[in-house]
Amino acid sequence: MVGTAHVYQIYIAATPEAVFRAITDSDWTRKYFHHTSFVAPPVAGAGYRTVTMDGRDAVEGVIEEMTPPADGQSGRFVQTWHVLYDAALSAEPAGRVEWTIEAAGPDLTRVRLVHGDLAFSPLTWAHVKDGWVWVIDALKTLLETGRPLPDPEVDPPVSEAPEGDWHRRQGVEANNAVFGLLERDRTPDEDEDLLRHAYSAAYHWQRAAGATPENEARGSYMIARALVATGQAERGLVSADRVLAVCTEHRLADFDLAYAHEARSRALSALGRHEEAVREAVLARSVPIADPEDLAILDRDLEDLPVA
Repeated sequence: MVGTAHVYQIYIAATPEAVFRAITDSDWTRKYFHHTSFVAPPVAGAGYRTVTMDGRDAVEGVIEEMTPPADGQSGRFVQTWHVLYDAALSAEPAGRVEWTIEAAGPDLTRVRLVHGDLAFSPLTWAHVKDGWVWVIDALKTLLETGRPLPDPEVDPPVSEAPEGDWHRRQGVEANNAVFGLLERDRTPDEDEDLLRHAYSAAYHWQRAAGATPENEARGSYMIARALVATGQAERGLVSADRVLAVCTEHRLADFDLAYAHEARSRALSALGRHEEAVREAVLARSVPIADPEDLAILDRDLEDLPVA
């Protein structure tokens, strides 16, 4: 699940059996889980619904797995998660919540919570991100002290631009995947994966919260690199030209300008236009780079560019 899940882990001074019971038993959930409880006891393979203390619908879904911890084995509670308490969130597809409960020592339990399958639910992604922190902290407090946390005086923060934040995270994940694929020998299937991640990175950066011309230039750069690396130098040069055009239009210098020339040099070299490729490589090396770490990265990438 690339960029579509929230993952949390916490240690609780209680037995795995006690933790599992607190997650699945309404007598416990209403004490720490925003006063919600199951309409009926959850059963594996069955649908479920939770309500608040005043009877309002909260969440619905299907219990996909309900395996209590036993004999040293970890327990799992997996449920699809469709929000009912907010109209905008309710319009989004259901996600999936997975609890894993395992012993970490005498009367010590490690709890791992994953809320995933949120690729098409950016509002839910933003809304639950900090809400789960409260839930697992409240669970830990109740089990360890016997007392619930007092209700917070302020609501958990929710991003004012959830879709933009979601796109930013997706862009980061896709970017990282591109660099990982570029650095190794690839199969034809991995070449296709490289192209898909490069275009995904550009798509998400264009829509990310706080997107700048630098993001546009870097998205086009990733596409140029992926195209050249997969034998499509002519199209790669078009994307490299776009990087340089963005830098020129928005007066971008330093790292971005250097990589605009680096991308053009790679594409021209792959096209057999050696003299032009050398000129672009010289231009890339001549751009002043302020940050020493950025300069070291650039120097490494320039090592395989053509020289006179």
